[in-house]
Amino acid sequence: MDRRIQKTKNAFYRAFLELLKTKNVQQITITELVQEADVNRSTFYKHYGEKEDLLHELTESVLNDLRTAYDDPYKQNKAFSTRNLQPHMIKIFDHVYRNQLFYSHVISSKIGPGFQNRVCHVIQDLVLRDATKSNLANINPQVLTSYQAHAIFGIIVYWTENHFQESADYMAKQLFLILKAQHQLDTAK
Repeated sequence: MDRRIQKTKNAFYRAFLELLKTKNVQQITITELVQEADVNRSTFYKHYGEKEDLLHELTESVLNDLRTAYDDPYKQNKAFSTRNLQPHMIKIFDHVYRNQLFYSHVISSKIGPGFQNRVCHVIQDLVLRDATKSNLANINPQVLTSYQAHAIFGIIVYWTENHFQESADYMAKQLFLILKAQHQLDTAK
């Protein structure tokens, strides 16, 4: 994508997220969006038919970045397994920190109902890929990955509600320790 177009779209993304601090989606007008983004109205309509198109594109952009963050260890090491996971390999919290205003609005339901579940479904799809490679005995992979996705999202909720006081590295280390503790419990049985 042309850098100027991406810069304009990023301005609209930031404007939308800023306006959500004081309004809900339905209250935001296109006039407010273009004023906040410091872009003219015709530029908005060049890229979007309505504000919901902007919200959809913003959401897809963040969710694609989430997928990329989750996949980072797999790209770094072709033979990657979650057993080899180290805290520095967990990039999901870097992603959340980069998009903290988006996640703050998702957690507070400012973006609208269903977005929390949408984020969980993306995480679940990513985790399911790992679960299908494992021997799960009698565990339904869909149930397991739903549990894991909501647990990860629960950590994101905790971090967001605590205003990102801890660093992304700290949160990655905490997730690593939780996963390690779960693995130790499983192997002790």
